[in-house]
Amino acid sequence: MSQTVIGIFNEASDAENAVERLLSANFTLDHVDVSNSKSETTSNDSDGSTSKIGRFFQSLFGNSDEATAYSEVARRGKSLVTVHAQTQDDAMRAAEILDSCGAIDVNEQAAEYGISDRMETRDTGNYDNDSDKTRSDSDETRSIPVIEEQLRVGKETVESGGARIRSRIVERPVEENLRLREERVTVERNTVNRAATDSDLTSFQEGEIEMIERSEVPIVSKETRVVEEITLGKKVEEREETISDTVRKTEVDVENLSKDDLSRKSGKKKGK
Repeated sequence: MSQTVIGIFNEASDAENAVERLLSANFTLDHVDVSNSKSETTSNDSDGSTSKIGRFFQSLFGNSDEATAYSEVARRGKSLVTVHAQTQDDAMRAAEILDSCGAIDVNEQAAEYGISDRMETRDTGNYDNDSDKTRSDSDETRSIPVIEEQLRVGKETVESGGARIRSRIVERPVEENLRLREERVTVERNTVNRAATDSDLTSFQEGEIEMIERSEVPIVSKETRVVEEITLGKKVEEREETISDTVRKTEVDVENLSKDDLSRKSGKKKGK
């Protein structure tokens, strides 16, 4: 069920901003119209017939004071933005966008112009059902979103420290005392004067004897041994930590308006 939402603006720049906001909110140009109300909302056409904008509001509200009021307010404004919404939700969204961009409050403007004091809905709240071209105050709803923040606490692993083992080779001098034995061959000559014996006569021939000298020398060797092991390990400990923060939420106070409140509100509007 399609509905029509109307916004009347005193400034063309506000109307252009409203169109940009509508397009950003996924409304398409096929469903958004913008026009210069100054050029199209004269009281009558050249032939004395109702103006184009006047006929448009008559198609929405019929031949009524409300149609006259909307036509007169539109005539005095600069721009008119019309949104052809496809659903009730889209109509509500479009009305909020037009209102936030500075659409005129038709009720107040009509009262100031002395056109009608019976207007009870603003221009951006006007929804038209194309099937029967009627509107009802009971169809208008306004809402306040109740928003509440929720605290979500999670865990993340981060690097907080550590240890590194680096090995290197160093040299140091060492000394060991060692006792070594060394042999030396000595030759001695002794002068004797005695008679030769049989043994002497037996060795009285050519020959040779020898004696080998021996010495102890140091022998150095190295043995590699593991004397210590250094190991890196982890110990896991758990701790509890209390996270403190604040969260916000929307609190809504519902207050019924009395007749006196409505009377005072109506009096303020008429006094403007």
